[in-house]
Amino acid sequence: MNRLKEKYLNEVVPSLQSKYNYKSVMEVPKLEKIVINIGVGDATSNSKLIDAAVADLAKISGQKPVVTKAKKSIAGFKVREGQAIGCKVTLRGENMYNFMDKLISISLPRVRDFRGVSPKAFDGRGNYTMGLKEQLIFSEIDYDDVVKVRGMDIVFVTTAKTNEESFDLLNGLGIPFRK
Repeated sequence: MNRLKEKYLNEVVPSLQSKYNYKSVMEVPKLEKIVINIGVGDATSNSKLIDAAVADLAKISGQKPVVTKAKKSIAGFKVREGQAIGCKVTLRGENMYNFMDKLISISLPRVRDFRGVSPKAFDGRGNYTMGLKEQLIFSEIDYDDVVKVRGMDIVFVTTAKTNEESFDLLNGLGIPFRK
């Protein structure tokens, strides 16, 4: 079993259950999925950039990404409906815990001047979104193969009902929040 899942079951669940007085173990919030999204805005002029982003995301997540397409045309951004403008991957179960473990213990400590992630990026329904400025913090990405340095959004979707419960869950799992 994954190290992070074990920590969740043995440490996080009991502490959340005592803090919020849950009657059943099933009430305790849990991590449902992690969605990683890379927006490739300049794919409007060069469609090969999408392939590079897809390859990077596949290396990082260990899963095949889905190419996201524009829902409607926006002339100001030179985007047509149905045009590929990004890619995303949804991680669940074992892959989700493996990715989160790698993110917390290997990738985030590689960020320059890292003081923790912002505790303000909760959406009010218990989900947390974190933005990264470059894909180079992941050890799978080789600097020489990078076509363009790209950022990405990582969304932690939980079953928590409030931001506070979600914060305690993610904090218990080891996400380094800024003090």
